[in-house]
Amino acid sequence: MSTAAMPEFPAGFRWGVSTSAYQIEGGVDENGRGASIWDTFAHSPGRIADGSTGDVACDHYHRHAEDVALLAGLGVSAYRFSIAWPRVRPAGDGPVNARGLDFYDRLVDDLLAHDVDPVATLFHWDLPQSRQDAGGWLARDTAHRFAEYADATAARLGDRVKLWITLNEPFIHMSLGHGTGEHAPGRTLLFDAFPVAHHQLLAHGLAVAALRTRTTSPIAIANNYSPVRAAGDSDADRTAVAAYEALHNRLFTDPLLGRGYPDGLGFDTAVVRAGDLDVIAAPIDVLGVNYYNPTGVRAPQEGSPLPFELVPLQGYPRTAFDWPVAPDGLHELLGWLHRTYADDLPPIQVTESGCAYDDAPDADGRVHDPQRIAYLDGHLRAVRAAMDEGVDVTGYFVWSLLDNWEWAEGFTKRFGLVHVDFDTQVRTPKSSYAWLRDLIARP
Repeated sequence: MSTAAMPEFPAGFRWGVSTSAYQIEGGVDENGRGASIWDTFAHSPGRIADGSTGDVACDHYHRHAEDVALLAGLGVSAYRFSIAWPRVRPAGDGPVNARGLDFYDRLVDDLLAHDVDPVATLFHWDLPQSRQDAGGWLARDTAHRFAEYADATAARLGDRVKLWITLNEPFIHMSLGHGTGEHAPGRTLLFDAFPVAHHQLLAHGLAVAALRTRTTSPIAIANNYSPVRAAGDSDADRTAVAAYEALHNRLFTDPLLGRGYPDGLGFDTAVVRAGDLDVIAAPIDVLGVNYYNPTGVRAPQEGSPLPFELVPLQGYPRTAFDWPVAPDGLHELLGWLHRTYADDLPPIQVTESGCAYDDAPDADGRVHDPQRIAYLDGHLRAVRAAMDEGVDVTGYFVWSLLDNWEWAEGFTKRFGLVHVDFDTQVRTPKSSYAWLRDLIARP
């Protein structure tokens, strides 16, 4: 961590933290909620590292008042949470479940009462299982059902949510959920997963149109980005870098900003119909940027089904996820977006940035996490440096408020500013919580 004073951020800069529904809520069978693909996946033997599920998670469904008090104590100006599609429309379509929306209605009002802006994500991977049974994101109809769900949600909450995010990390949901099978729904389609990309983007565009009729609040999408670095200096390595950059960083950005799909990926684009790209390119007000680490790439081995091979980057500290801690990657990424998309690029908010470490209470019950403090210090300096170079960054959200259920890793990875004892549900703010609180409160 730098010993120099943290540079100032402008007045109005949005300080926030992020969570997602299935990772914290629990209450999976209460008040009419339907099953999601993650309920099914987590209950399938061998899918989750520790055999756990999100059935209870952080019990946020019952403890949201306690968690809002933690937000207020932290001093953030915004809280990014996700709305569970299966709570709102349990069958994925059909009648709206008013009792499911009641929970988010209370949460939004509680946030506003504590001067915290509600930032709502409509899809953070928890597709209703009934929708998956009907084809999931491989089916075009899912995009239209998503727009209906967005409309119904905004009809109830659109007057109070301050920023709407349509999708969270569609690249990750496509690649891990449908390419390699590590996430729900567990498909292994590799490059045949392109329809999942297109239908998610179509859903985004249709949802933007629906939201515009219900709210005057800004609308965004949250993409996962990773700067790509060659592990060698051959022409084949550079070709592999270009291929991975097109897949990870451009596939879900070029069409959003009116540039169509990038060339050279070899996808079968037969699912793209006339007019789809215009729908997808509906103007957005903010680009959400989720950043965790850069990616090392080299040319693939002969016979590989992919045009690249991923390799570990050396020379960086590592998180408990074995991800490199690379603030320079965030600086690099923000500059790349600024240069690549120029006048087409809306203002950026860093909608996720965080790290997992094996945090545990000491003998006095306190949780010290100096590595997380160093991580946040470095990444915030990277954001400020990019801003000084002309990149329009208007907010930074830490992943995450709470230690939570971390998808296929279960309860084995802790990202929170607040430690959660998953047996007792006791919340203990870590030293990083106090550090960030003091930074936000600077005059």
